[in-house]
Amino acid sequence: MNCCYRFAINFMLIAVINCIFIVSPVFSLPVSQQLKPSDFLQRGVENIQLGNYIQAIKNFTDVIELNLNTLNTNIGVAYSNRCLAYLQIGEYHNAVADCTLAINFVPNNTEAYLNRGLAEYRLGNYQTAVLDNNQAIKLKPDDFRAYYNRGIANAALKNHQQAIADYNLALTQTPQFSTLLADIYNDRGLVNFELQNLSAALLDFSKAIRLNSADDRAYFNRGCACAQSKDHWGALRDFNEVVKLNPNNAIAYVNRGVAYHNLGYEQAAIKDLQTAANHFVNRGGTIAYQRTVKLIETVQQQMTGKVEFV
Repeated sequence: MNCCYRFAINFMLIAVINCIFIVSPVFSLPVSQQLKPSDFLQRGVENIQLGNYIQAIKNFTDVIELNLNTLNTNIGVAYSNRCLAYLQIGEYHNAVADCTLAINFVPNNTEAYLNRGLAEYRLGNYQTAVLDNNQAIKLKPDDFRAYYNRGIANAALKNHQQAIADYNLALTQTPQFSTLLADIYNDRGLVNFELQNLSAALLDFSKAIRLNSADDRAYFNRGCACAQSKDHWGALRDFNEVVKLNPNNAIAYVNRGVAYHNLGYEQAAIKDLQTAANHFVNRGGTIAYQRTVKLIETVQQQMTGKVEFV
């Protein structure tokens, strides 16, 4: 049995942090003092930093409404920041609309292109995401985020060589001590995996693990690459780490169960597959549960006549 379920793998997009345009100290205002657009803008920035995205959207909306009949630069900043807030809560169509308005006000707004590209990616508009990141790179060629996000979009388009080139460029621009390096190596490893360049994929996943040993994704992905390479002990090692770091990862139990089976440890395989099946049932994952039960039945059938030494 040589199956490695990979539908648990997700790309990690770098969160694009918008610039804070208000830099003056914040003081408490007297109740009687009327708030100015810049005050709402400042409050919106603070609410984004605190994760209060709905309130931030209200703050930036106030700025926009107060500046509708003016050419105040605050309105462009408000659209740009409201785009980021929409992005954070998953309202991607609104994010695209606001980033477009922000670009209309300030055509060289790199953050708006980055954020709109990210929203387009999450809407599945991968080619449009590539175009937005192209523009961000023209405006700021030393920003690794644009190369990284363009690489993810190219990977989604199955433009594998372009994706690898983008990840390589992102690696040259990323600070060498940044934890984000692990994400880039992990995603480059995924492209190498898709191309069946397993040795390159294994190297990338190993680099990601060295840079961030607390991230179960890189262990999961390296475990899949080991399984594809028939290194069942390596797969077992990595899926052991995944379930330590993320005990609720049902797919990891399936894959570890398959590794145990390929190594001849059938009781351990059945135990892991049963654990995975229980997780799927609890989540309402009927199809995954049924597939796992089929695997259990297959292992049980193949156990006939076997003697197991542990």
